[in-house]
Amino acid sequence: MQKQEDGSIAEKVDKIDVSTLAQYIDKYSEMLIDFAISFVIALIVLRITLWVANAIVRFLGRAMERREVEVTLKKFLEDIISTVLKVICIIIFASMVGIETTSLIALLGAAGLAVGLALQGSLANFAGGILILMYRPFRAGDFINAQGQSGTVDEIQIFNTVLKTPDNKRIFIPNGLLSNGSLVNFSSEDTRRVDFVVGISYDDSISKAKQVINDLLDKDERLLKEPERTVVVGAHGASSIDLYVRVWVNSGDYWDVYFEFMENIKLAFDENGLSIPYPQQDVHVHQVAKQD
Repeated sequence: MQKQEDGSIAEKVDKIDVSTLAQYIDKYSEMLIDFAISFVIALIVLRITLWVANAIVRFLGRAMERREVEVTLKKFLEDIISTVLKVICIIIFASMVGIETTSLIALLGAAGLAVGLALQGSLANFAGGILILMYRPFRAGDFINAQGQSGTVDEIQIFNTVLKTPDNKRIFIPNGLLSNGSLVNFSSEDTRRVDFVVGISYDDSISKAKQVINDLLDKDERLLKEPERTVVVGAHGASSIDLYVRVWVNSGDYWDVYFEFMENIKLAFDENGLSIPYPQQDVHVHQVAKQD
């Protein structure tokens, strides 16, 4: 009797196990099929979104070429935009296959905030580099003065701008300072004005001195006719009458004209009996008789 009962119990257990297993198989088969369908659809969507992202990057690249955006900035922006769009595509794919993306996005946001706070100085220079490359206050080859430094722009990097000084030194200036501070670009215009201050003695003739200066300027073919040059009395100095001479030249001739005039004006004044005074100090020595 006991054996019959044990046999019937075993049969019931076997039936339960078989039916439960069949239920699990049916359940997980459906889940697997649903997941496979969702995964395939997600792959198709991923492929489409990646194609759209690449098309957007190509479109923006052509737009920047038409706007003549700096090559360095163009390549950098293309890489940044491409990376951001691909991250968005991957997040969409993960969401479609059932992966929880809220926590992932929050984690990425927190990590980005932490990195931003740690590198805020570098990010300021990075933003300054983008602004410089976009708005072009200067280009490679321009001679500028900024942050107390002067030199020819040798290279515009993302974080720094490299200047080469006339004595062949290299100066690295952070782009954040350049984009937020004052800057003088000596090469942005085709022409420049050269200013001279020529002193003559109070005993010399002003009209003769102006005539000598004008004769000297007439011989220099590098001087531009327009705007018209200026030779006027600018100040009565402590020991001289100061004549202000202003002429216009092409930017490339600036320093040659300046140095040659400074030499030739002295020679011309010497030939015409005009003097360029300099500060003098008279020292009077009084001898006091020694008393017995």
